[in-house]
Amino acid sequence: MAEPRTVEATFDGEPLSAPVGSSVAAALIGSGRPAWRTTRDGERRGVFCGIGVCFDCLVEIDGESGQRACMIPLREGMEVRAASGPSRGAHNGAEVVE
Repeated sequence: MAEPRTVEATFDGEPLSAPVGSSVAAALIGSGRPAWRTTRDGERRGVFCGIGVCFDCLVEIDGESGQRACMIPLREGMEVRAASGPSRGAHNGAEVVE
């Protein structure tokens, strides 16, 4: 059986590859990166829901921040970076009171 074709990209400047059709999140998990951003409190985050609802998997892709890694297929030459700051997407900028 032939091996699946792979897509080559980078994450924070390091090589990242995955089978064609893999999401960015799947590629990151497959490369041994279960978490790639942190919350305001320093909690590590990666994929939580996997369907684009929770915003835990945010990354920067080709210079565009706030991208959900679980929803975007990895493309050849894509430059993925860890989110550059805490996400406010899940709460629309509102502070959460505990």
